[in-house]
Parts: sequence; C-alpha cells; structure tokens
Amino acid sequence: MARAEEPTGRGERIAFEALESGARVEASDGTEVGHVKRVMIVHEKHLFDGIVIRTPAGDRFVDAPEVDEIYERLVTLKIDGAEAAELPKPEANPGAIRLDASSFGRGAGRRFLDRFRR
Repeated sequence: MARAEEPTGRGERIAFEALESGARVEASDGTEVGHVKRVMIVHEKHLFDGIVIRTPAGDRFVDAPEVDEIYERLVTLKIDGAEAAELPKPEANPGAIRLDASSFGRGAGRRFLDRFRR
C-alpha cells in the first residue's frame, strides 16, 4: 500500500546526497527563499558543506549549519526570512589556496612550509 503524500508537498525526508536542484527552500518563518541550485559536498570527507540557492536577488550560499531539514521537494532553514535575505553570494572555497615561501615574506614561509612537510 502506497503511503499518503505529505499535505505540504514536501515529500519524504532524504539525505543531502539525494537532494536535487529545483527543490524549494524556506526560512524558519515559512518565507520562501528560493530553490536549490547545487548541493555542496566535500567528497573526500563525505561531508555536507551547504547549498547554493537561486533567489530573486541572485545565487546565495547557505552553510550546512543553517540547514534544518531536507525533504524531496523542500529544504527548511534554521534562519528566518530576514537573515536569509542577507545570505552571501557563493564564492570559491578559501581552503583551496596555494601557499609558497613568497606568501610569508623572507624566511618565514620556508619555516612554515617545513612544518607542514613533516
């Protein structure tokens, strides 16, 4: 016997890996914020990093701790509509920078890099 559909049309709860683009995104106060554009995953560590959403103001990034629940057709946030309006634009991952000796001035960079090579 098939289960009855949720009255809100949100579907079943799912894991972040199954979330597809187009799902509606709502703030904690019920305000519609936008729609999922892309799920951000750190594949090497199998970690949910957040989502990029399409909003009337352009693409915005929602960090994983700000995501409350994930359903087949709906993502709810832990922040309200006013906070959601202040979400940042998505940017490149700052953790993926390249450091070399010139990044730290004369001598300091070599000592820094030597510590990470050990």
